[in-house]
Amino acid sequence: MKYFLIIFLVFSFSFINAQTITGSFPALAKQQIKLTGFEGFRTYTIDSVKADENGVFHLTFGKKDHGMGYIAAEDNKPFFVILAAKENLNLEGANLSLPQNVRLASGKQNIIFGQYAVEHPKREQALSAWDFLEKMYSSDSLFTIHTKPKNAFESEKHRIKDEDRMFLENLDPDFYVGWYLPVRKLVRSVSTIAQYRPEEIPATISALRDLDYSDKRLYKSGMLREAIEGHFWLIENSGKPLDSVFKEMNASIDLMMEKLVNDEQKLNEITDYLFGLLERHSLFASSEYLALKVLNHGSCTIDQNLAAQLESYRAMKTGNIAPDINFEGDVLKAGLNDQTYRYLSEIKSDYKLVIFGAGWCPKCVDELSRIPVLYEKWKSAGVEVIFISLDTEPAQFKNFVKSFPFFSICDYKKWETSSVKDYHIFATPTLFLLDKNKKIILRPNSISQIDAWIAGK
Repeated sequence: MKYFLIIFLVFSFSFINAQTITGSFPALAKQQIKLTGFEGFRTYTIDSVKADENGVFHLTFGKKDHGMGYIAAEDNKPFFVILAAKENLNLEGANLSLPQNVRLASGKQNIIFGQYAVEHPKREQALSAWDFLEKMYSSDSLFTIHTKPKNAFESEKHRIKDEDRMFLENLDPDFYVGWYLPVRKLVRSVSTIAQYRPEEIPATISALRDLDYSDKRLYKSGMLREAIEGHFWLIENSGKPLDSVFKEMNASIDLMMEKLVNDEQKLNEITDYLFGLLERHSLFASSEYLALKVLNHGSCTIDQNLAAQLESYRAMKTGNIAPDINFEGDVLKAGLNDQTYRYLSEIKSDYKLVIFGAGWCPKCVDELSRIPVLYEKWKSAGVEVIFISLDTEPAQFKNFVKSFPFFSICDYKKWETSSVKDYHIFATPTLFLLDKNKKIILRPNSISQIDAWIAGK
């Protein structure tokens, strides 16, 4: 009886502290309705119910779900809602997939959210139109003599911006919507600013840096991925020289890590995502900076798999001496066995391009297939190529490398190959350019980059 009472009290407490979403959509009669929430980079199901024969449904959410969420019927088209403390939500309409026809009967924060979702895009469209006309009146001789319209453009643009700013400033700071809408406006403005208002790029980058990427509100917003990608995309596309781009990115990394080091879970998740993002965009100078920044910070624990990826940059950074490689397994050249050398150090060449890849890797196939036509030119420039394959089947490996005029080595152990571990390889293709003493002088991101390096020698 005692345990039954405890269970009953826990259930009652949870029910009392739950908020509800009530919907009435006749077109959704007897359909499954799902409420989904956000947690960092992932989503999760909060509640799922079947609407009755009249299309009425009731969903519940709790304190751990507070933030943004979305409701979807069986067509999976989301209708976004704010899951706020002490705020039940009532909505009705023809269909969730037609948000303009959904009426919010209650839910103060959601009503504000809905109002801004309608009004803000109209203001942005008006600003774009005024920008277009202003440029026309500033550059076309047919219009430049008319100063009155130009003054009117500036005045109207200020009015629209002030109207939007005042709407956001008047929001209750204790409301989730009071935090969410300004951040949403910032994140969603990135591409528009890059394309139409480049003069605002520095201020926008500064505002993105001011975001606290460990903030629970951001984690529950569904915007974490978009905020990080927009932040670094804007820096990359700011029109600055590449050295300045890396400097700006590294400054952003410093500020992000400053807060994230106090939350190991978020540090690991965001570092993992950001590192992958920088790698995909071939922004290796900043991915190396991020790796060293995190690995050298003594007050945080890094997930083992993430640490292995980051270690590649600490152990294999430019200027370090690369480990020797034992040519185990099959050693082929133009499809023929070549046992002339058993170690990388035995190859006498001014430079050695070591490539880790595999026949099962589409990008490896694309990149390596370009080398044969360049090989003689590279060879005359003192560059030898050594391909370490992560293939597991002899037939696949031999078929892949049969036309390669350079060294191809495979022991069929894939990620367990000794040199793969020694070089901290976590992705294919990975390239290292070494000098005759095995000193790492470049970590090329493509065959084109190494070809350009050789051309510029």
